[in-house]
Amino acid sequence: MSFVLAFPVFDPVAIAVGPIVIRWYALAYIGGIVIGWFYARALLKNQRLWGGTSPIPLVAWDDFILWVTLGIILGGRIGYVLFYNLDFFIQHPLEIFELWKGGMSFHGGFLGCVIAVLAFAWKRGLPIASLGDLTCAVGPIGLLLGRIANFINGELWGRAADPSLPWAMVFPTGGPVPRHPSQLYEAALEGVVLFLVLALMIRAKALSRPGLIMGAFIGLYGVARIIGELFREPDPQLGFLWGGWTMGMLLSVPMIVVGLGIVVWALRRPPLTAKAATGHSSH
Repeated sequence: MSFVLAFPVFDPVAIAVGPIVIRWYALAYIGGIVIGWFYARALLKNQRLWGGTSPIPLVAWDDFILWVTLGIILGGRIGYVLFYNLDFFIQHPLEIFELWKGGMSFHGGFLGCVIAVLAFAWKRGLPIASLGDLTCAVGPIGLLLGRIANFINGELWGRAADPSLPWAMVFPTGGPVPRHPSQLYEAALEGVVLFLVLALMIRAKALSRPGLIMGAFIGLYGVARIIGELFREPDPQLGFLWGGWTMGMLLSVPMIVVGLGIVVWALRRPPLTAKAATGHSSH
């Protein structure tokens, strides 16, 4: 018996006022940044989580938002161009700037965030590990909203599924084949599960060990992404690579290794204490 669901029809445009058009995908980026900004401010104000005064002043975090936003957008686009569709963009270089047509890479966006953290921390004299922890703590919020936007757009759909699967779905651009709604799987793993794990770690004072949240985010995202890729149809211009692996899987393997290394490094260092804090006010 078939339980195939029809893909719900969504308007990809969330807000349209005259010539101004805001799509759900753009709104997901905006929402992720704004919600993450406020969540991070709440973490900074809670001295118990840091073992004393937080090493990142609130005013510095407010200034950092612009830096990390540019890192996400520029890194995400450059990553997509280089990792997923280089041949096309070599032939059509002007389309690199047409962001409204879609095409962003998480791994590229993450590298953009890393550069933003390193540059801002160096410029302001802030601890890199703690700034990285804070940035990674809010990361799953943006991932959740981004994957939901992928689903609304009917893009990045999953592999063919057994029609008896209750939530198997036919996507408008995926042909008549029932597929896994892999965007929702990824939203659950990369967004909800990862956020909850990091939140529990933060509650257990993981922020008092600089680098621990950052390492956990990097490694666990790599695991979550590889699991999600098992149900996701690979990009048509790339297809399956070596041994049935996809580009998303290959890019996630180094994240697991690096994340584990950072976790070990963080656990071997002494935790922050009230005396070890920089003394910056978090008013």
